[in-house]
Amino acid sequence: MADVSPSGLTERQAKEFHAQFTKTYTVFVVLAALVHLLVYAYKPWF
Repeated sequence: MADVSPSGLTERQAKEFHAQFTKTYTVFVVLAALVHLLVYAYKPWF
């Protein structure tokens, strides 16, 4: 049996999940920053 962590994932599965999570989170942060810049360009709040 493979070595399973408390999360129920093997080390390989955890690394795959982490890689996908990192990519998805990076895309989310970039899109959020872009939207904030567009809103600021449209209607500055300072």
